[in-house]
Amino acid sequence: MTIEQVAKALKELGHPTRLAIYKGVVRAGEQGVAVGGLQEALGVPGSTLSHHISSLGSAGLIFQRREGRTLYCVAEYQQLQSVIDFLQDECCIGEYEQSK
Repeated sequence: MTIEQVAKALKELGHPTRLAIYKGVVRAGEQGVAVGGLQEALGVPGSTLSHHISSLGSAGLIFQRREGRTLYCVAEYQQLQSVIDFLQDECCIGEYEQSK
């Protein structure tokens, strides 16, 4: 992952409503959560929710799947892991370099 991709993901997760949406999507697991369920749980207007979901999607953090008339949001767990890996990649390397 590039630093720009990580920055985009963290920027999108830095908004309280988007973070709440993302937590709900991650909590739902591999099957995802219906957009209507998210809207009900968070009390966010549909147009606002759609905007936030679009932002999370553009960062590669979620994707949407349609089943009949129901739209589901599903977490891109590999993208989440890539962000975490990027942040941890050089953990404590400075301590090692200082001890040389």
